Amino acid sequence: MNHDAICARLPHAGSMCLLDRLESWDAESISCLASSHRAADNPLRVAGRLHAVCGVEYAAQAMALHGSLLATQDAPPAMGYLASVRDLKLDIEELGQVTDDLRITARRLSGDASGFIYEFEIRGGERRLLAGRVAAKLVAAGAVS
Repeated sequence: MNHDAICARLPHAGSMCLLDRLESWDAESISCLASSHRAADNPLRVAGRLHAVCGVEYAAQAMALHGSLLATQDAPPAMGYLASVRDLKLDIEELGQVTDDLRITARRLSGDASGFIYEFEIRGGERRLLAGRVAAKLVAAGAVS
């Protein structure tokens, strides 16, 4: 799946859709690639820098894509809101200086109609850049006004 197809499945528009390609997915996990961390106009940059903590947004988008892929016509994807980030390990300070594409992997640890927990890792080449766990609260589509 390419960038345009990913953006069609996420609530993010334009340059805020950070993922370039879906590499693989199954019922428990997803792997995506991104190069937007190198873009000078990345919307998460502040004063020209893209702090490593912004990788959490990359991971959250991969998780949202995974949820969209798991959704069925009987159970359309719900809106998710980040509830917590745990055990965050930043192995670098800035993502914007990583020359390799980012490989974002996420594995669903638990989940139901009210929310989910994933563990994630982001690598640049062979190097781990950051990792952690994310919990999100889900709200049924159309329930938010």
